[in-house]
Amino acid sequence: MRIFCDFDGTISTRDTTDFVLSRLANQAWEHLEAQWLDGEITAAACMRGQIRLIEADDQAIDAVLGEVELAEGFEQFVDWCQREALALVVVSDGVDRFIQRILARHDVPPLPIISNMFVRTQSGPDLIQNRKVAGCAAGLGVCKCAVTADTEASSPMVYIGDGRSDYCVAARADILFARDSLADYARSRAMPHHLFTDFHQIQSTLEALRSAQPRRVPNRF
Repeated sequence: MRIFCDFDGTISTRDTTDFVLSRLANQAWEHLEAQWLDGEITAAACMRGQIRLIEADDQAIDAVLGEVELAEGFEQFVDWCQREALALVVVSDGVDRFIQRILARHDVPPLPIISNMFVRTQSGPDLIQNRKVAGCAAGLGVCKCAVTADTEASSPMVYIGDGRSDYCVAARADILFARDSLADYARSRAMPHHLFTDFHQIQSTLEALRSAQPRRVPNRF
């Protein structure tokens, strides 16, 4: 079982990038957001342009990130995955530095994180989007379909998400956990999915599904 999980609004209780932008960026970030929602620019272009509008040093960013909480039960879910030797990967079209800071503040053990990479240049904050794929249907800085396709497919793929950046990859999941707009999307397309409000529910569901799987009988001959 391979588990991939979105971050903003899924692991975190709010959209971290929007929260940082609302507190620390030039208000032009909202114009870029509107352009993306209207289909005038890609999600990748929107995100990179917005990050460049942040007018704050690392200390100020960390202070804002210090207000972001994790979804109920996530720390326990990470512990369970580690006890069960289940691969858990955070895959986000957000910002790696934001994700790392928030998880570390909550003493979550290091996890693989695939996301846009925050850098500082002479002109200010910027993003490296080395997971962007030409022709990505969603136009993301991190093509979640490509990320999940890169992994070993011999075991079921679990995906956990909540929003627009998860729509495309949701169809590829063997087991889908969805809430908010992703749940609406899955329902409108008759995609099998599990609703969730916290990670205790996700853990309980996965425990039950794993218990129901037939166990292999060792060949004695």
